[in-house]
Amino acid sequence: MKQLSSSEVAQLVKGELLGSSQNVSIVAVASLEDADGTQLSFLGNDKYAPQVKESKAGIVLIPSDYTIEDDKCYIKCDNPSAAFSLIIDHFAPEPVTFEPGVHPSAVVHPSATIADGAHIGPNAVISKDVKVGKNSVICAGVVISEKAEVGEDCLLHPNVTIRERCLIGNRCIIHSSTAIGSDGFGFIPRKGGHKKIPQVGIVVLEDDVEVGSCVTIDRARFGKTKIGTGTKIDNLVQIAHNVEIGAHCFIVSQSGIAGSTTLGNYVIMAAQAGIAGHLQVGDGVTMMGRAGVTKDISPGQTIFGFPAVPKKQYIKQNLRIKKIERLEKELAEIKKQLSELS
Repeated sequence: MKQLSSSEVAQLVKGELLGSSQNVSIVAVASLEDADGTQLSFLGNDKYAPQVKESKAGIVLIPSDYTIEDDKCYIKCDNPSAAFSLIIDHFAPEPVTFEPGVHPSAVVHPSATIADGAHIGPNAVISKDVKVGKNSVICAGVVISEKAEVGEDCLLHPNVTIRERCLIGNRCIIHSSTAIGSDGFGFIPRKGGHKKIPQVGIVVLEDDVEVGSCVTIDRARFGKTKIGTGTKIDNLVQIAHNVEIGAHCFIVSQSGIAGSTTLGNYVIMAAQAGIAGHLQVGDGVTMMGRAGVTKDISPGQTIFGFPAVPKKQYIKQNLRIKKIERLEKELAEIKKQLSELS
């Protein structure tokens, strides 16, 4: 069984060991609420500060400015959450490994190119003229359609679909049940039945992109839908045709981006944020949860609400709403007094 002493933990996280009970060893990690004396926990959010004193954890990682009130074993560090991740890594189970080669039940077209070290799992389908790069892992049930390419050191989890001609860069991770390259939602409305607009473009994922489960990234009507280097996409996200997302963005769960919109670099879309089509969002923009973007956003702004506006304007609008509510009550009282006088 793996274990770490309190002094070893302090050394790993570059923290300061405090409390009289310093001779402690831990064999696992847990939350403040669930931990016992053999486990380490951490305070990463002030919301959970009341749990620290009550916690039975053997060691607690705390922020540098936290004031301790008892003699439990504490380790002060600059970033307890990041430090906790280091300790999780120490106790994490051994990663699953994939032997190079093609499983007998996989269907691989003779024209496909499978590079050295690649793993093709059970019931995977590798279609005509597909290319799979060195050391990439194609798990069970993955379908890669005609002329699509997957770069080196990628990991495609079970039941991912990569549609025809789409391009996946190096070191990309795509989680289960995600579809890359479905048709964009393009139709000409008309009586008697809507006419489908052909979607003949592709999707390009640049290097080091990670895409969560049940994400849909639509192929372009023409040209490409592009996800920039290092961008991370959470589960249950919809990205429409001809969208271009810059480098190192975060797109959080249940967000949606309509067609032909462009995001700059280092953009953050919090949960359930949405962006209308044909817009430009500048570098470094942060969209808070459920923000609805209906116009272009200049770089560096943090925006709230629907329609989304900068923080100061959002606060002012909410203050006005509260003021209107107060005025309505005062007006009702005045009407009542006038009615009584008459």
